Amino acid sequence: MSHYEERLERDLSQIKKQLALLAGLVEKALADAVHALLADDDPLAYATILGDNRINAVSNELDRMRMAFIGVHLPTGSHLRLMGAVVHANVALERIGDYAVTICREAVRLGRPQGLMAREIELMASESRQMLKQAVDAFLDGNAEAAKATMVIADQVERTFDMAFSDLLGEGDHCNIQDLFAYLTVFNSLERVSDQAKNICEDTVFAVTGQAKGPKFFRILFLDEDNSLFGPIAEAIARKNFPEVGEYHSRGRTAGVADERSVALLQELGIDLGSHQPQAMPAHHQELAAYQIIVSLQGPVKSYVEQIPFHTVALEWEVSRAAGGPPDLRTLSREIALRVSNLMGVLRGEEGS
Repeated sequence: MSHYEERLERDLSQIKKQLALLAGLVEKALADAVHALLADDDPLAYATILGDNRINAVSNELDRMRMAFIGVHLPTGSHLRLMGAVVHANVALERIGDYAVTICREAVRLGRPQGLMAREIELMASESRQMLKQAVDAFLDGNAEAAKATMVIADQVERTFDMAFSDLLGEGDHCNIQDLFAYLTVFNSLERVSDQAKNICEDTVFAVTGQAKGPKFFRILFLDEDNSLFGPIAEAIARKNFPEVGEYHSRGRTAGVADERSVALLQELGIDLGSHQPQAMPAHHQELAAYQIIVSLQGPVKSYVEQIPFHTVALEWEVSRAAGGPPDLRTLSREIALRVSNLMGVLRGEEGS
């Protein structure tokens, strides 16, 4: 190994050590923040808030080391990708330190959490901290496969958040509004930890393989009265024309019976409902939480879903229909296709026309 290569490897090692130091401080701050909340330990909460100054100082030094590395070595290829990933990991860790401070500030305002609330905080904190540790380990080890495996924990954290949010709403009659908002802030901060950990995993994959973050994949549910026509048309059009954007399902308030003549005509228009079996709405709130978007084609979403999950976007499309008679399927399918296309453009970040 040449003198230049030895210096490059030494400088890379120092940067990774600095990042490991930062990650250790952040992981401890998060653990202390959660403990301060659950144990009603105000002195620990205040000490953790002040400790954020150390996190910021280490973060700033890591950024200085990264800039010096670029200036000295003019990196290309994998080394350049790694420096870009270090930027993002540094920002993610610094933000997690901020979330720990936020939890501490709420901890000194709240009393000791009891019962269900305490258990849900413990569960969500455990999941988020596990994901953070695994994400940092994968980054430092340059292990893309471990990073990919860790990313799936984010979905579990999101489901835990939705469950906690639902339970918070149920506590409305037994808890004052200030405490409800404080708990919501705590849960949101813990969820954001998992989001930042997922970002670190994605940067690990990019640094190691050069594989950039792919487009977001959406789960979309279309609703109508009996799941025999409107929703299935939207589902079929979306699945046929935009398979790369998401996963599509449709449900009805009830499960009706598909009209064979309508199915045959739609087949001529290129919309295949031959294998569709009408289905009613899922019975449990947690099943709906799996969808990022719920679209009603007949009436308000809240007439189908009493409580829209926290992470779900609800849309309402009042598609045209013939008054007092069957809908014009050609016009109906064209209108639904246009609305589906516009939605996909928004989801892909395209400029609206």
